Amino acid sequence: MPSAIEVQNLRKTFKGGVTALDDVSFSVETGTVFGLLGPNGAGKTTIVRILTTILPPDSGLATIMGIDVTKSPQRARELLGLAGQAAAVDERLTGEENLFMIGRLNHLSKRAARERSDELLHDFGLEYAAKRVLSTYSGGMRRRLDLAAALVAQPPVLFLDEPTTGLDPKSRNDLWEIIEKLLADGTTVLLTTQYLEEADRLASRIAVVDHGRVIAKGTPDELKASFGATVLELSFEDEELAIRAHGAVTTLASAPIQQMENRLELPVADGAATTALVLERLLSEKINPTKINLREPSLDDVFLALTDQPTTTDLEES
Repeated sequence: MPSAIEVQNLRKTFKGGVTALDDVSFSVETGTVFGLLGPNGAGKTTIVRILTTILPPDSGLATIMGIDVTKSPQRARELLGLAGQAAAVDERLTGEENLFMIGRLNHLSKRAARERSDELLHDFGLEYAAKRVLSTYSGGMRRRLDLAAALVAQPPVLFLDEPTTGLDPKSRNDLWEIIEKLLADGTTVLLTTQYLEEADRLASRIAVVDHGRVIAKGTPDELKASFGATVLELSFEDEELAIRAHGAVTTLASAPIQQMENRLELPVADGAATTALVLERLLSEKINPTKINLREPSLDDVFLALTDQPTTTDLEES
């Protein structure tokens, strides 16, 4: 089966000589979720804009279901849906009016647009708010409606650019469940996200982008295995003790130590043995941790090791 999305040697430079994409290549299998991760300005949104025909590349090839997005943009647009970082729905209209309007813009008959609107409002748990104007919707409700709007034409390929940014944990989890249902129905999803837990749960393959280049690709498990270390978490009574501990055990970590106020995270190549050495070193310095935990690496650890960037800064690119 051919790839739903194919990107080969994509390049894009903006005014002032800023290189947004530098020889980016990846493919997305049909019926899967593909995650694009990277810090702010890495090039993720530029990739989405090119694939959705909003922005032309300088060079390279990008296809949707075999259709070249540069040579046949209209045909490509017929195959995709886009839920961007900002909601594309009209807050002056009701939920059902928004979906009906989008259905008509997609050349559905009035009857078909009405039926599709009702179907999506039911599927997204918004029936009770169908006749309310969007200005009365919560953030989670708006994001659900925005995702529903991207599905009115039943596209085989869906682009989700930071779909859960700003949502509370329950609303985020609700949207994850909806995405998983879409996947079960055979929809292909390209997902950019600032929540690595989201990518770990939803994506079957991931590409990490930094400074316009793909610096790592693989399944979540493969990327975590490539980290090559377990993580020793240490908590202390205050930040001052954590700083002292950081200096005392730096040489025992297999990669840079991450410090979050009074907590340290040490990548360690030999978990149990190194943990014993760390505790011995701390006790010799009369530094007593209040909590110790040894865990397997997460995508957050991989991300930090690859990009040396905090995951919470991964916002919309200019």
